[in-house]
Amino acid sequence: MKKIFSLFILLFALVSFSQTENNPVVWQSSIHKISDTEYDVILKASILQDWHLYSQYNPEDASQPLEILIPEGKTGYKLVGKAIESETHKEYSEIWEKEEIFFSDNATITQKIKITDKNIASISVELYGQVCKEACIQIEELFTFSLSGKKIEKEVVVLDDKSKELSKNLKLDLKNTSLLLNNTDTEEKGSSLMSIFLLGFVGGLLALLTPCVFPMIPLTVSFFTKQSKNKSKGIFNAIMYGVFIVVIYILLSVPFHLIDGLDPNILNTISTNIWLNIFFFAILVFFAFSFFGYYEITLPSSWGNKMDSASNVGGIVGTFFMALTLAIISFSCTGPILGSLLAGSLSAVGNPASQLSAGMTGFGVALALPFALFALFPNLLKSLPKSGGWLNTTKVVLGFLELAFAFKFLSNSDLVGHWGILKREIFIGIWIIIFLGLALYILGKIKFPHDSPIKKLSFSRISFGILTTAFVIYLIPGTFKTPTWNLNALSGFPPPQFYSIYQQASDCPLGLNCYKDFDEGLNAAKVSNKPILLDFTGWACVNCRKMEENVWSNPTVYNILKNDYILISLYVDDNEKALPKAAQFDFKKANGQIKKIKTYGDKWATFQVVNFKNASQPYYVLMTPDLKILNTPQQYTDTETYKTWLETGLTNFKK
Repeated sequence: MKKIFSLFILLFALVSFSQTENNPVVWQSSIHKISDTEYDVILKASILQDWHLYSQYNPEDASQPLEILIPEGKTGYKLVGKAIESETHKEYSEIWEKEEIFFSDNATITQKIKITDKNIASISVELYGQVCKEACIQIEELFTFSLSGKKIEKEVVVLDDKSKELSKNLKLDLKNTSLLLNNTDTEEKGSSLMSIFLLGFVGGLLALLTPCVFPMIPLTVSFFTKQSKNKSKGIFNAIMYGVFIVVIYILLSVPFHLIDGLDPNILNTISTNIWLNIFFFAILVFFAFSFFGYYEITLPSSWGNKMDSASNVGGIVGTFFMALTLAIISFSCTGPILGSLLAGSLSAVGNPASQLSAGMTGFGVALALPFALFALFPNLLKSLPKSGGWLNTTKVVLGFLELAFAFKFLSNSDLVGHWGILKREIFIGIWIIIFLGLALYILGKIKFPHDSPIKKLSFSRISFGILTTAFVIYLIPGTFKTPTWNLNALSGFPPPQFYSIYQQASDCPLGLNCYKDFDEGLNAAKVSNKPILLDFTGWACVNCRKMEENVWSNPTVYNILKNDYILISLYVDDNEKALPKAAQFDFKKANGQIKKIKTYGDKWATFQVVNFKNASQPYYVLMTPDLKILNTPQQYTDTETYKTWLETGLTNFKK
């Protein structure tokens, strides 16, 4: 009870605590060279009377212990052991009911650094901790040094109430926010949904060419036109049959809208989950070997029997159950395609639930269209090709495509998890093997269980084999250190160019200089007096890679990014990389719910939603170092539009 009362008093003090005129801790920093590869970073703190700065050895379940880290993205040096501390004090805490270790009046903290790359010109360290009196203040500081011993210009401040709001509430004091209202988000979403609809439509057309669906077309149409009392009734039933097919596939996407309504980031978080992507990889490989003919995937036969019995009811209800029967008995062929559509939509950025609905609608429309069309024009049935071995060939080709797409999901897991296993060249090498296998199959050199004997290669088969071989040749330079040509047509599918088995200049797109922490990039913009390009991106973001490899690679755009802007790339799906314990916190959303910010992905995804009311990527914002918006935010677009957008931002900055 005593502990609860003490915590209540501390909470009251935190709420009522007003900003002090002087920071309770003032820092001085220096660097001392020990040898060519070793340095001591020396941080000296002057602490106001009665304030306590807590040691790195303070218990973790008490006041936050001090922590020194290398900033994210910094390489070429490492910390050697724990920092050496000056004299500390110990005192029993009534609140935490344990002994705490702290500095009072002053502190000297010495951290040894080892240089692993002799070419680096500067080093940085971050310091996290807490100072307390009646209330506690979070400290989060960045120190940067040139290796000549001269401290690089950087204002280091203790987070007071106002700056603490930026760190903990993630809210920026943006200026000129009217530009945020002129967002092209609606137009972009419409364009994206249409693209997904068309992809779903193509998937439905492919499903029509499988052995489970194609033979059903003439049988079903003949049933409606011959069993109905009159021709118009038969046509009406066939059309309703097609409508119900579309409705059934749309209904499959409804549950995902219910999930998405809980949190705008929830499906993005799910889609970039490492284990979910591995699950999708395994499922698509399983589907691929089903298409190869090694086994059949079917739903329980009792389901089909029950739906078939229900279809005898007659009228609209009977027609609906006939459509449901088709969906169930054709699952062995449509299931793998639907699985790819589901995985692709949930792994997309933006609004995955809406994209899934658009894709399912397209799939259902393509699947339903022939039934309505041939009911209206029954004479067209005579022009349909006869069922035969070509249907199984279609399935096998789809199996190869499923296998190739499966590795995209494994790549997502590798990127988000920072495993470094499926680098760009290895991914492309796997695709070369898969599509070489497809070419050999098309040309009759490889056979699968249900293939009919090939007496003579047709013109279409030879042509498709040549096209597939040409695609393999197109892929080969992608495995070189210096590719003969860029694989721009595949942008977004292979890992990014900087994720390579070969040594790269930086881990930023196209070798550009970038910051992966907002505060660090903001400070660089202040020092250089350059505008900021804020890039909300993701490791598993296909459109982000397309923008980087197709738009940013344009010579004019590249030079603007390199010379005129400070690039800050924030990876919203970096959910496997935990923030330092001292930097983790609970974020209170507008609806009162609490979201735990534990990873860099949590922080930057929430940061984007809070400040820009947007949860899609890529999402680009131009701003000044004092947080004035320079132009309407931009998303996925073409090179000319993006170049004009950047130039307009520069013009507004110079004004």
